[in-house]
Parts: sequence; C-alpha cells; structure tokens
Amino acid sequence: MPTTEAEVERVRELVAAIPPGRVATYGDIAAAAGLSTPRTVGWIMRTDSADLPWHRVLRANGTPAPHLAHRQLAELTAEGCPIADGRVDLRRARFRFAGT
Repeated sequence: MPTTEAEVERVRELVAAIPPGRVATYGDIAAAAGLSTPRTVGWIMRTDSADLPWHRVLRANGTPAPHLAHRQLAELTAEGCPIADGRVDLRRARFRFAGT
C-alpha cells in the first residue's frame, strides 16, 4: 500500500515532537499516526529523516538498528537517556504521544 504525503508528514511531526532524553518505538509512532505497520515508519525514517531527531526512534525492544547502534546510543547518552547493555530502558524513557 502506498504511503501518502500526509502520512509522511504526520510521522515527521511525531518524530520531531520527541523531546531530548526520551524515545519512541517504530510501533509507537505507527500507532500514533494511524498506520497499519511500524515498517512504514522505518521506511519513512530511512528516506526522509535527516533533519529530524532520528536517534530517538528505536525498535520495540529498546535497541537501535545494528548499523546505527554506536552513533545512536552515543547521541542518546549525551541527552541523558537511560541505557544499559546497549538497550534503552523504555519504562523510564518512552515518550507517550497525546491520545495514545
């Protein structure tokens, strides 16, 4: 199913709203944007996130994508995000979008 420009913009708005030191999962963003799958969020982040705080978006288990792990965890650590063993503590750091 094709992704609309409105869906792309909604995902971008949600990612931009995540404050420093907090994170959201691809699934959190998909649910808040009304998307059927977190994979759509991943695709949008891969293709249109250079100007966004991309490092605040994680997999459902609190880990970054392996190819970005070092850089992403360094950025999150600098923001004071709680991290242990390469995983963000989602209980403490997860950002809740309004209405979810």
